[in-house]
Amino acid sequence: MSKPKKMPQSRVSEQERARKAAKRRRKWSYAKRGAGTVFAAFFAILFLMPIVLTITNSFMSASEISSNYGMVFATTSSGGKVYIAEKVTLKFIPDMVSFSQYVTVLFKSPEYLFKFWNSVILVGPIVVFQLTVASLASYGFARYRGRIREIIFFAYIILMLMPYQVTLVPNYLVSDWLHILDTRWAIWLPGIFSPFAVFLLTKFMRRIPTSLVEAAQIDGAGSLGTFFYVGIPLGVPGIFSILILGFLEYWNAIEQPMTYLKTEALWPLSLYLPQMVNTEITAAFAASIVTLLPAVLIFFYGQDSLEQGIVASCISLH
Repeated sequence: MSKPKKMPQSRVSEQERARKAAKRRRKWSYAKRGAGTVFAAFFAILFLMPIVLTITNSFMSASEISSNYGMVFATTSSGGKVYIAEKVTLKFIPDMVSFSQYVTVLFKSPEYLFKFWNSVILVGPIVVFQLTVASLASYGFARYRGRIREIIFFAYIILMLMPYQVTLVPNYLVSDWLHILDTRWAIWLPGIFSPFAVFLLTKFMRRIPTSLVEAAQIDGAGSLGTFFYVGIPLGVPGIFSILILGFLEYWNAIEQPMTYLKTEALWPLSLYLPQMVNTEITAAFAASIVTLLPAVLIFFYGQDSLEQGIVASCISLH
């Protein structure tokens, strides 16, 4: 009976080195993955801390809020505000859960409710008419070709790339010429004709198959019929993207109201909340949560459509 042949010593050593090298690579891969996870978790916790602090502090009583943060907003003998205290207590767990802040904000603070409805009145028309204008304009840009169309669309891109600070003075001068300063029209008009909404929705409308448009035209649909029965149904994800982004932008807008609205009675919540922190700190946390809720609900409701619209727009760019 013949004995099994032994592998050469050199080959055995090479295999052993290869196994050790593969083991070292796996360990290094696990170490890098673990370090990346710890790094991401650290910054995630760091970014979430203010939100968690606001939520938990909104369930504290007025006396507890005053004892924790009252010194930060104390008033001097001359009437000035003191913003630096010797000791500030950051508490994430209330001593006793209380809904007094929410009762104060929702039932005992008419000024807050007035500013809340100011924000609704300011944002609602912008979102509705921005969708209308962007849908019609983007469908036209996507379906019709020509030199004039290219020039106009290029102008839209240039306007979109300009930061708000660049167009602030021209918008102010135009609003003054139209005599709409210190009115909501000074914010409504630039918002309704936003170039970013048209640009983003145009990229999505270009993905609609031409065969569907031609089939609708063969069935007797005109330009408006094709738009309503083909363009709108297939463009719903892009439309939801514009709705969510437009709402978030103008619900949290500060520069536009601060520049164009001098009458305090027209101010939205975005301008009123900083004042509330200085004057009504015992209800400011609940006011912040109530202000945040509409944006959060709209975002989560249309998150899938937002992602589809943005992905489709990015694909069209290539």
